Amino acid sequence: MKNKKLALIIGIISLVAAISAALTAFLIVKDKQKKDDEELMEYLDNAIE
Repeated sequence: MKNKKLALIIGIISLVAAISAALTAFLIVKDKQKKDDEELMEYLDNAIE
């Protein structure tokens, strides 16, 4: 009985850690993409002038 509860708690903690890591990675990638797009637009604006 104790082992099942412990395994469940460890499983839940692992699931939460995996979800938070995936969400963090997704947000970092989106932020980098946004910065790259802004730099590209700035470069294109300067190239046109």
